[in-house]
Amino acid sequence: MKVAIIGGGAGGAAAAAELVSTGHEVRFWSRSPATLAPFREQGGVAFDGIMGSGLARPRLMTADLAEATDGADLMVVCVPTLAHRDITAALARSRLQVPIVLNPGHTGGALEVRQTFIANECEPPPIAEFSTLTYVARKYTQARVTITGKAKSVRLAALPGGAAAAELAKLAFPCARPLSDVLACDLANVNMVLHTPGAVLGAAWVEATGGDFTFYVQGMTGGVARVMRALDDERRAVARAFNHDLPALTTEMQAIGTVEESTPDIDDFVAAIASGEANRRIKAPNSLAHRYYQEDFCYGLLPFTVLAKIAGVDIPVAMSLLQIAQVLLGFDPASTGRTAARMGIADLDRSALLRLVGAECDGG
Repeated sequence: MKVAIIGGGAGGAAAAAELVSTGHEVRFWSRSPATLAPFREQGGVAFDGIMGSGLARPRLMTADLAEATDGADLMVVCVPTLAHRDITAALARSRLQVPIVLNPGHTGGALEVRQTFIANECEPPPIAEFSTLTYVARKYTQARVTITGKAKSVRLAALPGGAAAAELAKLAFPCARPLSDVLACDLANVNMVLHTPGAVLGAAWVEATGGDFTFYVQGMTGGVARVMRALDDERRAVARAFNHDLPALTTEMQAIGTVEESTPDIDDFVAAIASGEANRRIKAPNSLAHRYYQEDFCYGLLPFTVLAKIAGVDIPVAMSLLQIAQVLLGFDPASTGRTAARMGIADLDRSALLRLVGAECDGG
């Protein structure tokens, strides 16, 4: 299969390493020639970690989006969520109709991408999304990706008309576990729950130390876990309002592979999360500009509050975290991040939203 990987960061590099190794023809794109230059100099993407070590050689490495996507069977979008709109607008201008899978979509990704195509007067192509990135990966040097985790199971869903994207995504990523609609995927976004409580409650420590502590071990205190559990309860309540019974955070993480199977008490958030080999050595954000703040509040928590409002579910913990983040980060949720308008759902009630995503509506 001819796969265009959109994004030169750790997620895109990890996807290139896997898909090249499994025999796909990979076109590796980054908007920044400077990001691509170290990869080009060594002839590919160096990788190490859980997938072994080696040099993956994509068929093409380019900063030209049209060149990367020309003739592709599938686009795998592995950019930070805040870049989804810009990438989609560029694709809409080119009138490309290549199936898209967002890896990941986080919360509301497929909806925002669809709406961006429509706003640019372009028919949306088939669109699917993963609930979370299929890797735990970091680029500690410019030309090498270290992959400490590879998902065992990640949720996948498509918008109506997006079945082709989902089918191709399953071929590329055997870890895909299909769901009936994208709302289930959106509400299975583990990072929204996993990152935002610790990001708020650990903000002073982040600023004082530059993130010199392990986020998932030293930062995973009893108090953080209690807030996390309350937020997780709200997430699952909103999911139930949209007819989805989702497991608790730690159970979801165990299915993905970031909580160990050997964990004796999956309900103990502190011990379970700290047990994960994929995450346990990862440092905290080095500043409030880190994606755990800029991405997981603006593109995780904010759209979650939109879905909760449509569902008619009270979410005091999520709203409190969002309000603190507005002050902490200085962002305006009316204009920044994944808003209802940017997802194309500002005027929808619960029944209309369920119809939009192709879910059965029970009239509630």
